[in-house]
Amino acid sequence: MKELKHTAVELLSELIAIPSFSKEEHGTASLLENFFAKKNIPVQRMKNNIIVRNKFFDEKKPTLLLNSHHDTVRPSASWTKDPFTPMISDGKIYGLGSNDAGGALVSLIATFLHFYSENIPFNLILAATAEEEISGANGIESILPLLGEINLALVGEPTQMKLAIAEKGLLVIDCLAKGKTGHAARNEGENAIYKAMKDLEWFKTFSFPEISPLLGKIHMNVTMINSGTQHNVIPGECSFTVDIRLTETYSAEDILKIIRKNISSEVKPRSLRLRASSIEKNHPFVINALKNSFETFGSPTLSDMALMPFPSVKIGPGDSARSHTADEFIFIEEIEAGIEKYIQLLESYSILKFNNEHSHIRTHS
Repeated sequence: MKELKHTAVELLSELIAIPSFSKEEHGTASLLENFFAKKNIPVQRMKNNIIVRNKFFDEKKPTLLLNSHHDTVRPSASWTKDPFTPMISDGKIYGLGSNDAGGALVSLIATFLHFYSENIPFNLILAATAEEEISGANGIESILPLLGEINLALVGEPTQMKLAIAEKGLLVIDCLAKGKTGHAARNEGENAIYKAMKDLEWFKTFSFPEISPLLGKIHMNVTMINSGTQHNVIPGECSFTVDIRLTETYSAEDILKIIRKNISSEVKPRSLRLRASSIEKNHPFVINALKNSFETFGSPTLSDMALMPFPSVKIGPGDSARSHTADEFIFIEEIEAGIEKYIQLLESYSILKFNNEHSHIRTHS
């Protein structure tokens, strides 16, 4: 276990040192590919996605997917440290992607290595994927056909090792209010900003009546607005963008219908694929986690769970509040505890699966 923890922290330092912005992850993909190759573990690479399978992979067994991402956002101008120089200080490791989601990724890799040569009652696939930060087409979604049937996914994200059994989806819409240009001095035209203001007020005040037990309310926030060409011209158009966090209570299509019914601006969705996701509370993995004192919750943040058409949970070391912040860090003890808790989860689930598979033998003996 001590060696696994050391390996995880060392690997995280190497990942931090290689810039891996979304769509530019070739460097970290190569690092991970070589990491597994040096351990004589067969590696499958598709673009910047890395896939490995446990030694005793058997298509007759159910398959559990371990997934996290190695892409990062770009560092903000407020960093006071070099985002690509891993620095360990006061028990923390600083660097871009250390918390989101490098800590979870290397903890899952350590967990995979722990079970790699164990003949457990389910298969393990570890997928270190790209483009998660932009929900890109060349990330987890692109490799699903290569994975075969997945019975359960464990997605590594910074959750303080709490188990997210539901996650909000995302709908981003671009809106356009149309007026008519004219000369401001003569008060001509129809001001598109004033038309947009009525719609902006609706987004601010409207509440969807159905509330999710786990995820709460649907939240809509206007996050961008643009209008006007110069001070003396009445603007003929005003565009704005709305960020909408979905729950299972309404589909994206239903949300769009309600919006279009209530505002006058044109509405264009960017994507309908990032849906809210959840796993049944009575799923054996969830019940097992609760028995082992893991806390469950509904997550407001988006991850690759949204693109998985099979049961999934989200859990990992680190804190989501640190993600995308200047001087990002994760505590080394969080990584070490994360490895221990991941292994605990899978060991107890392995015992559960084994006992269930052999219960009929005990019953008839």
